[in-house]
Amino acid sequence: MRPPSPSIPEKEFLFASLKESLRLDGRLPMELRAPILTFGDDLGWVECSLGKTRVLAQVEGKMVKPLPERPFEGMITIHSEISPMASSEYEPGRPSDEEVTITRMLDKVLKRSDAVDKESLCILAGQRVWHIRLTLHFLSDAGNMLDCACLAGMVALKHFRRPDVEVVGDEVTVHEPTERAPIPLAIHHTPFCFTFAFFPDPATPPIIDPTQLEQRLSAGLLTIALNAQRELCVLQKLGGVPLDTDEVLKIVNIAVQKAKELNSIVDARLQEDWSGRKVEVR
Repeated sequence: MRPPSPSIPEKEFLFASLKESLRLDGRLPMELRAPILTFGDDLGWVECSLGKTRVLAQVEGKMVKPLPERPFEGMITIHSEISPMASSEYEPGRPSDEEVTITRMLDKVLKRSDAVDKESLCILAGQRVWHIRLTLHFLSDAGNMLDCACLAGMVALKHFRRPDVEVVGDEVTVHEPTERAPIPLAIHHTPFCFTFAFFPDPATPPIIDPTQLEQRLSAGLLTIALNAQRELCVLQKLGGVPLDTDEVLKIVNIAVQKAKELNSIVDARLQEDWSGRKVEVR
């Protein structure tokens, strides 16, 4: 069931406040909601919160036979489904347009951008490779679920450790974490998503990390996926207001600064979690 459209006073108040560079939650136009990362007991279990938007990411790994056309590469699959738990506007079994957009974008950002080195997942060429499965559970939608899901997925991949494997001839031995320390995935780069909302009135400045109300009243969204090294992975604009080149370049430069800040936060949280864990090897 779709929630009722925002009322006219709500729209007018939001547009009037945005014109004065004020937002309903007290942020500046180019200010992100502070990300909160919570790690579980298992490696690869991460819950990410941006305000009241919450996404849970879980990574699992198992050994499988590789695809015949790619005998030296492991496999990565991303499974995401938005259930009515996130918001009453989503229905089980019927993917909404937003869900399709989020799934495709996550596939481009986390999988096709080669964030994880697939060749490092090969155990025995043509016979055994690691299959990494990333599952995303959308717990609450308070706007900008894509950025939250991308952050949760990327942090979960960095947090995950796979069992160590020993190959002697054609014999493969998988060591338990108690015998040998688990091994992290080989990460090439760490892409982050940033969504900007534009509004019908050209006098209204664009905003980053829109809330649900801001997202619904926007005239267009621009999503940029890049890493802290200024490498652009994906730029997606689905309809909406036309933008000139200078405006897009200005927004890309803002996204680069945000990516550097986010990268520092993620590294600090991963280091903090890892230092608190005890890995016993007998």
